[in-house]
This record gives sequence, structure tokens and C-alpha cells, in this order.
Amino acid sequence: MITKTCFKCGKEKPLDEFYKHPQMADGHLNKCKECTRLDVSTNYRAKRHYYAVYEKMRELRVGRKEAKLEYQRKRREANPEKYKAMCAVSNAIRDGKLKKQPCEVCGSEHAQAHHDDYSKPLDVRWLCRTHHLKLHGKESYEGITY
Repeated sequence: MITKTCFKCGKEKPLDEFYKHPQMADGHLNKCKECTRLDVSTNYRAKRHYYAVYEKMRELRVGRKEAKLEYQRKRREANPEKYKAMCAVSNAIRDGKLKKQPCEVCGSEHAQAHHDDYSKPLDVRWLCRTHHLKLHGKESYEGITY
């Protein structure tokens, strides 16, 4: 097994723990994936305003709307059960069969429906965006509107 030492954290790791980069001598970055992700995340948080403006301008580019619709179509085809569950919740709310609830963690009124099991489309947990993203192992960037 080939290993490499990350210049940032100093740990020796297997080569597959480094992103590929064609201009490097061994074809991989000298910084491990973990350190690279941390740097990107830190940079994004430090320059939130810049990236918010950038994303707004990006939305205005030609073909962006079509690209988003195509991505959405493919995602729905790849995950039909998710899409059906989402539609079932939306229709149930519209028809008054299901009522939006506050976030079960913080009580925020702006909650989203979360499915633990897509085969039970109306069995949902209500979570605000921040707690919903945390549940999925992601982070929210509050204060940014796209």
C-alpha cells in the first residue's frame, strides 16, 4: 500500500486519502482530503458574503435554469420513492390531512418534513433547516440567501 504524508496535519495516510491532481508528481495533492475539506469549509464561512453574491450572479447565467431542471429530473428518476413521499406530504398539507409542526429540536416555526422511512410517506418528523441538515451530517450557512 502506497502512503503519503499530509503537509498540513503531518499524518501519513494511504494515497486514496488524497485528492487526485494531475500536476503533482505522484498525481495527488500534498494535503489530505480531510484537511482540504476543512480548509474549503473555513474559507467559505470566512467569505460568506462573497459566495452569496457569487451564487446569485451564477443563477443569472444562460442555461442555468435548464441545468437545474435536468438535475432535478435525474434525481427524481434515481429516487422515485423519495419523490413520491415528498409529493404525498405536500398534497396532504395542501388538503389539510397533515399539519406543519414546529421543529422538534428548537421549536422554530419554519420546519421541514423529514422521512426516516420513505415507504411511510406521511410518517414525518418536523425539523428546521439547520437541524435537518445536521441530521444528514451537513452544515447550514445561516444568513445566506440564494
